[in-house]
Amino acid sequence: MTDDAPHEIDDTPTIACSRCDREWDLAYELDDMGLGNQAVEQFALDHMRHTGHFPDDVATWRANCRQCPASEEQLAEHGVRRWAELHARHTRHDVEIRGGDDTVSLIERTE
Repeated sequence: MTDDAPHEIDDTPTIACSRCDREWDLAYELDDMGLGNQAVEQFALDHMRHTGHFPDDVATWRANCRQCPASEEQLAEHGVRRWAELHARHTRHDVEIRGGDDTVSLIERTE
């Protein structure tokens, strides 16, 4: 006799932090908060706010102005790039963008 009953698959994503020596499943972010595709990003941002560091395997994008102390850090490139372009446009400063994989690009000031 074969077991025709469907088997429940637990595909809840997990995220770990070696600095905290813990691992969390993201069931709360998915089920209770309804974050869907944003669950990992939101957990990482919340973890940073509460602990001062990101969980393992989370790399950020950072934009640094070359002329003033302004900077921006986000998990997604598009947000940092938008900030850099607006900063360059409004201040006429060059802004360097650095990705988590050490890619570097320059947004040059506009005249």
